[in-house]
Amino acid sequence: MTTALKSYTFDGNFRMHRSGHLKSPTVVYETWGELNAAQDNAILIFSGLSPSAHAASSEGDMSPGWWEDMIGSGLPIDTDKYFVISVNSLGSCFGSTGPASINPETGERYRLTFPVLALEDVAEAAHLVVQHLNIECLHTVIGCSMGGMSGLAYCVRHPNTVNRFVSISSATRALPFSIAVRSLQREMIRSDVKWQKGNYDLGSPPMTGQRLARKLGMITYRSAEEWTQRFGRERSTDHARIEDQFVAEFSVESYLENHANTFSGAFDPNCYLYLSHASDLFDLAEYGGSLAAGFKRLQLDQALVIGVRTDILFPIEQQRELANGISSACSDTRLVELDCIRGHDSFLVDMDAFRPVICEFFECCD
Repeated sequence: MTTALKSYTFDGNFRMHRSGHLKSPTVVYETWGELNAAQDNAILIFSGLSPSAHAASSEGDMSPGWWEDMIGSGLPIDTDKYFVISVNSLGSCFGSTGPASINPETGERYRLTFPVLALEDVAEAAHLVVQHLNIECLHTVIGCSMGGMSGLAYCVRHPNTVNRFVSISSATRALPFSIAVRSLQREMIRSDVKWQKGNYDLGSPPMTGQRLARKLGMITYRSAEEWTQRFGRERSTDHARIEDQFVAEFSVESYLENHANTFSGAFDPNCYLYLSHASDLFDLAEYGGSLAAGFKRLQLDQALVIGVRTDILFPIEQQRELANGISSACSDTRLVELDCIRGHDSFLVDMDAFRPVICEFFECCD
């Protein structure tokens, strides 16, 4: 059966990975397809930082999802064969418990009283959903970008409950460059006078800081090659109507502005800070003291690592490192390097490149 958004509320204290706890947190998820009698056809999907659980349209919600061309009847992640679960990350602002949620112990929003968030917490919250659905072993865990690290944490922490892993444009840990970018993004938000140390007016959030953070993010999500091909030095048609001569003279500036305004109006700033920080904190080497020790914990039958050569946020060298490490524990590990020009965001926008790779992986599983 195809279903719309659902939620699961854990009855009890959820212990956070680094410190603290959440009382009865909620995890929002969405499912497509049906769980078979053997309960061995379930696929769990972890998203990047900003998407919700709505990865594809359904009868309950016909709006396009963030991976619309990948999930569905006859598509690479075929809902005629698989029971697909997409979770909204713990700490997000799209239904799962996060800094914008009400703390049941105080009756007030968590804001910065929310405990330190780790991607291990995102993984464990998803595991609660899997257990709630009475699934003992997942056919495949798929993670994109930040979700790839969450998925890797899931596979390492619950090695006997996952048969296959697909990592897309992710890594074992963030590089200094990526940490530096995200650090600057967080500083942009925190430097906004309206942020008020996380106690901003919900009707007037720190939009300027969030817009700047999103613009910087968009620059790293795409590639210089795409900027050249797509915009060149084309001038913006709006510039003539703007009094400030330093604003939006070029089309690429207008593009960044539009994306930033759309994102900033839809995503809670504190949630962004927490998820961004969690992305920096994750390190597979914490599982045993080295990456080699962390990889040894995996018990996978098959694995696929996909990277994009123009990705500067999770560069291709990290994909090779990840694939080599997984192969030490799983002999059936494949690395695919794609020549997409759209950088890190390619897995969201270049479906012609990604569909055949995902499709071939699941065909080999049959």
